[in-house]
Amino acid sequence: MNITIDHLTAGAARAEGVTVVIDVFRAYTFESWAYSRGVERIYPLASLDKAMQLKSEHPDWLLAGERHSRPGEGFDFGNSPAQVENLDLSGRTIIHTTSAGTQGIEAAVHAERILPAALVNSAATARYIKKLAPERVSIVCMGFENLHPTEEDTLCAEYIRALLLDEPFDVRAGIPALREGPGSRFFVPEHQAFAPERDFYLSTDIDRFPFALEIAKDEQGRNYTKRVDV
Repeated sequence: MNITIDHLTAGAARAEGVTVVIDVFRAYTFESWAYSRGVERIYPLASLDKAMQLKSEHPDWLLAGERHSRPGEGFDFGNSPAQVENLDLSGRTIIHTTSAGTQGIEAAVHAERILPAALVNSAATARYIKKLAPERVSIVCMGFENLHPTEEDTLCAEYIRALLLDEPFDVRAGIPALREGPGSRFFVPEHQAFAPERDFYLSTDIDRFPFALEIAKDEQGRNYTKRVDV
């Protein structure tokens, strides 16, 4: 199995084979938590305008996401897993647009399969990839607002690579550095309304969920995320 780790939308554009698009803080942590609460389908969109248009066409669907960490006007949720962790979302559909994670899906035009991932479902993602038994795996870290690589996404990528290669890797040893580094933004008092402290702990709850996420196409050819139990 040939495994590469790359970064940002440029890396997603280079990705081939089974492609893992990682966003730990917080896009794919949010989606994983939403699926754990019963969501039926999530549409990840790079364009804010397209997300708003889809919402206008389907007002019963929920709109979630962020730009510069904050939800837009008219959004039902931000990008915060803490906002959905205790909700009953059974049968609901979410439109999801973010600065980093959802950008990677649209950029991965050469991927055979796209698997959104975070620390909360890393082991499940690795199990699913092993089941697929691909020759090539591209792991893409979406970083902070698709501007620069981040420690949490790289940690997740290295953990998934180690799992695929059956190599030892102490992923939990990297969590304290995240708390003092990129995760410190969740502990700013004036940011609690859109980036609460709870998000840090939900995002670093390693292997919380026994399912992977995978991109599929709906009847209109639109990308949506589906849950894959493994």
